[in-house]
Amino acid sequence: MLTLEIVTPAACVYSETIDTVVVPTTSGEIGILPGHLPLLTQVRAGELRVTKDGVEDYIIIGDGFAEIECDRVSILAENAINDEEIDTNAAEAAVKRAEAALKNRDSMTPEELDRVEAAMRFSMAQLAHKLMKK
Repeated sequence: MLTLEIVTPAACVYSETIDTVVVPTTSGEIGILPGHLPLLTQVRAGELRVTKDGVEDYIIIGDGFAEIECDRVSILAENAINDEEIDTNAAEAAVKRAEAALKNRDSMTPEELDRVEAAMRFSMAQLAHKLMKK
């Protein structure tokens, strides 16, 4: 068994004992089983797949980092939302706001640009997940 904890700046959004997890990283997806070698990796916005008792669940996460230590997976992400909580209209509105903001990218600081792009990636990940489930 693995212990998975997902923490955002707002709260601990997930803390459970699970069987496996697949994490989207900047270099591709990685599957994590109990006894995994220690690893620190950068996480990209996308779909995190959690298997517990033979049931697969989905959590959409934003950019962040994952630390794997044997039977413990800790994910620190900008955002995270459970599959059931995704509001497609809110995600679409967030994408439109980000697109509008990016039209003025030349006047943005690098930090502002990173923040807007990260918000867009998180919203797009939510929409992509919902489209795939149809």
